[in-house]
Amino acid sequence: MFTSRIGIDLGTCNSLVFIPKKGVVLNEPSVVAVSISENKILAVGTEAKEMVGRTPDTIKVYRPLKDGVIADYRVTQAMLRYFIKKTGGAFRLFKPELIIAVPAGITSTERRAVIEAGMAAGAKAVYVAKEPILAAIGAGIPINACSGHLIVDVGGGTSEVAVISLGGIVTWSSARIAGDGMDFAITDYIKKKYNLAIGGQSAEEIKIRIGTALPEKDERFFEIRGRDLILGLPRTIKISSNEVCEAISDVLSDIIQVIKQVLRDTPPELSADIMDKGMVLSGGGALLRNIDELIANSTGVPCFIAEESLFCVAKGTGVVLENLDVYKKSVMNKK
Repeated sequence: MFTSRIGIDLGTCNSLVFIPKKGVVLNEPSVVAVSISENKILAVGTEAKEMVGRTPDTIKVYRPLKDGVIADYRVTQAMLRYFIKKTGGAFRLFKPELIIAVPAGITSTERRAVIEAGMAAGAKAVYVAKEPILAAIGAGIPINACSGHLIVDVGGGTSEVAVISLGGIVTWSSARIAGDGMDFAITDYIKKKYNLAIGGQSAEEIKIRIGTALPEKDERFFEIRGRDLILGLPRTIKISSNEVCEAISDVLSDIIQVIKQVLRDTPPELSADIMDKGMVLSGGGALLRNIDELIANSTGVPCFIAEESLFCVAKGTGVVLENLDVYKKSVMNKK
C-alpha cells in the first residue's frame, strides 16, 4: 500500500486526510496530548481529544492550530507525521507528496511554517492551496468557468468567504471567528445565566445536538451537567434550542458581516452571477440547523449547503491531487 500523494485539510478542530481513489480515509480532531516531564507526545487525534479537561498536571493537551494556522510548530509536525504514518503504513518506500489546505488570509510566514512542518514530517514535496478554492472544488463548483461563484466556508477557527471566477479568488474576506467562537459563546451564556461552568466539549455537544441559527417554534431541550459557580458542586440544568440560538447570535452576525463585506466588494458582473446562482455553504459550521435560512434572509442572496459540507475541502484536495498538472497554476504555491 504505497500512497504517493496525500491531501490534508489541516483544520483548527478536525483534520481530514484524503487519498486519491480511496476518498477521505481519516477524520480526527486536531488535538495532541504531550507529557510535560518527558516532553513526549502521548496521543494524537481522537485519543487525545478524549483527554481534554481530564488530565493531571503532568499532561498537557494542545490544539496546535489556532484560527486555522500553526500556533505550535513542533506539535503540528508530530500530528502531520502521525497522519502520514496512519494512512500509509509504517513501511513506506516512497515519501508522499502532500497538499495542505490553508486559510486564504495566511501570511507568508505562516505558509512557510506549514510547508516546513510538512517536509519535516516526511513529505517529498509540500503544496499549499487556499481553502476557499478547495472547498469550491469539493462542493462541485466549476471554478474555471468565467462566471462568479460565492463560497462560504465556516470551519472551527475561521470563516472564509470568497468570490471565485476563472480559477482564482476575485474578492475574499476571512474572520477568525467560527465554530470555536460559538462553543465559547455557549459556555459564556450558561455561565452568566445559570452560574454554571461547563467545558468546551459539553458546549460543542450542545451546539451539535440542539444548536439552531433561528428561533424555533418547537423547541428542543438538552440536559447538561456542570459545576455550580456559587456552591462549587455538580449540577444539572436543561437548556433549550432557542437559548442556544440567543447565545450564538453575535457570532453568526459577525459571520454575516464578513459575507456582506465580500458582496460589497464584488464587481457588478459577478454580483449578477451570484444573485442568479446563490452562494454555497461548506465546512462544519454549515451543519448548524437553519444557518442557510438565516444567511439568505440577512443578505437577500439564496444560500445552499454543499453536499457533505464537512468534507468539501478534503474532497477538493483529492480533485487537485488527481489533476495536479491542471490545477498547479491556479491553486498552488510550491516550496
